[in-house]
Amino acid sequence: MSQHERPGSARRDELLERAYQYVLAHGLAELSLRPLAAAIGSSPRVLLFLFGSKDQLIRALLGRARTDELAALRRAREAGGSDDFVAAVRTTWDWLVDPAHRPMLVLWVQAYARSLSEPDGPWAGFARQTVEDWLGLLAEVGGRADSAGADPALALALLRGALLDLLATGDAERTTAVVERCLVLVGAAAR
Repeated sequence: MSQHERPGSARRDELLERAYQYVLAHGLAELSLRPLAAAIGSSPRVLLFLFGSKDQLIRALLGRARTDELAALRRAREAGGSDDFVAAVRTTWDWLVDPAHRPMLVLWVQAYARSLSEPDGPWAGFARQTVEDWLGLLAEVGGRADSAGADPALALALLRGALLDLLATGDAERTTAVVERCLVLVGAAAR
């Protein structure tokens, strides 16, 4: 915890959850404390007291989003089978393509892009950490990534590329078909 972060409290946790729901609906790109505070039943002064600064609030929101994202991806991966790499990637894609998850994924893209363009701000390290997180989850499938066809980096590139395409175009049918074609090739390489 940095010198500007505040320790957790029930009120802080409650406001963080409300703020997280707010940014899922409105995004992080133009986050302003006054509208956020009004929407979640607080004040900018209380938010600054509880979080230390707007940057610390953004870091807390990114942490909250990361926790949500990792839990969801872990559930999707486990639904695909703990030792079937192709099935785990397929169920991860099925989760990503579900319209119910679009707000979290748009938030992820916003944070990822800001992390690249503003590497010293509250977004610092977000992009790198999310790459490491996803690679780690994909590598856990079957407990090893060295088997034929089980390449976490390849799966990550496929999922991320298809996800960005999906978010840009909304074309779930085409992007899913591309993911499936690639997974057929990965499955063939594993045999």
